[in-house]
Amino acid sequence: MPQRTSLADADCSIAQALDVVGDWWTLLIVRDTARGVHRFDALQQELGVSRKVLTERLRLLVDAGVLAREPYQDRPVRYEYRLTPRGRALLPVLIALQDWGDTWVLGEGETVATTTEASREAARVRALKGTRLPELLLTGDDGEPRDPVADTPHTVLYCFPGAYARRDAYPPGWAGIPGARGCTLESCTYRDQLAEFTAAGATVHGVSAQRPDEQRAFAEKEGLRFPLLSDADLALTAALRLPTFRAAGVSRLKRLTLVVDRERTIREVLYPITDIGASVHEALEAVRRPAE
Repeated sequence: MPQRTSLADADCSIAQALDVVGDWWTLLIVRDTARGVHRFDALQQELGVSRKVLTERLRLLVDAGVLAREPYQDRPVRYEYRLTPRGRALLPVLIALQDWGDTWVLGEGETVATTTEASREAARVRALKGTRLPELLLTGDDGEPRDPVADTPHTVLYCFPGAYARRDAYPPGWAGIPGARGCTLESCTYRDQLAEFTAAGATVHGVSAQRPDEQRAFAEKEGLRFPLLSDADLALTAALRLPTFRAAGVSRLKRLTLVVDRERTIREVLYPITDIGASVHEALEAVRRPAE
């Protein structure tokens, strides 16, 4: 690795953080381990980086406590690289970078909770179809950890910006953010059609980046009969590079729907969603379709 000036002694937390993750390969390794890519060869293939550079960056991240090296094979000994709590604390940083890129590099600088059909953001999200959702846990509105993928033929994960039991709980200017409104309508439409999803062998989970207590209050108010899952720590968002926007200083999911099978393969992606009622119908049709 070429010598570079160390910022570790700089009297600035930003400079000290950049001393660990200021190299682009380093952040991309964190991104891909969050997505469930843990082995050296898989990381090299995913990133297109040389073995030498990857070895150096992995060593740096392990030494910094961002990654843990865990053996998965004895003869010869081979290792997986997994995020530590310190590494997972970088997920909001990655999501903030993604949001900045979607908004200011790929977008027009406007805060929106959706996108256009032809955008590169939409193409990135729709490319999730056929990929596998990594194993992870979210927090249910009951406070318990839950796998977002149920043990049923299909799970519908409808991701939404935010829904609250009280009107005054919404962030300032919420109604003026394109695509943000409609979360109550979406949740209640899934509630009213839940029997049809169940008959088709599907479990419905709502997902937002809200706190579980906020979700619980909303679920109780609207009489929802399925779990709402909190991605407040952005584990699912980072794992799938789901699109976000910021409101009231908090990263929030843009509205999209994933249909996932029991083997965790994403079978359908609905994004962007411009007609909430139609999107619920599309999700129902997706779970009714025979497996390809």
